[in-house]
Amino acid sequence: MISADSKGFTLIELVVTVAIVGVLSTIALPLAELSVQHNKEQELRLALRQIREGIDAYKQAYDDGRMTHSADKSGYPATLQELVTGVTDVKNPSLQKKIYFLRSIPRDPFSSDSSKSNEATWGKRSYQSSADDPQEGDDVFDVYSLDPGTGLNGIPYSKW
Repeated sequence: MISADSKGFTLIELVVTVAIVGVLSTIALPLAELSVQHNKEQELRLALRQIREGIDAYKQAYDDGRMTHSADKSGYPATLQELVTGVTDVKNPSLQKKIYFLRSIPRDPFSSDSSKSNEATWGKRSYQSSADDPQEGDDVFDVYSLDPGTGLNGIPYSKW
């Protein structure tokens, strides 16, 4: 004879209920982890786009003659911080206006080291280095994630 607990459930009903809850929890956890990774990847795409647009705007301002030209410069910012601090607009020297390219440097969402500055969370490629072997140099031509992981699309984050 199957006994019932105080609420009227049989032992079999309790075992089945616990089994169902267990199965559902094993399905929900990977889905939650996948959702977190997807959200971080969206943040990474946005941060890369913002920084790259800032670098492109800086180069365009340089090419348009809005900052001092130098034969030894590529026209790209020396640091990412220069996009935030801005440069003096030489087309309006009497006004001493600055041109700003970013409000702030976004943080790499995959960086787990909270002691690093936002700028230090990114890998930087200079104009002189190749895309296959990015190296830092006298300027910042492009940025990439330093995270060794691979995206849901199968491409390493450092190649985005």
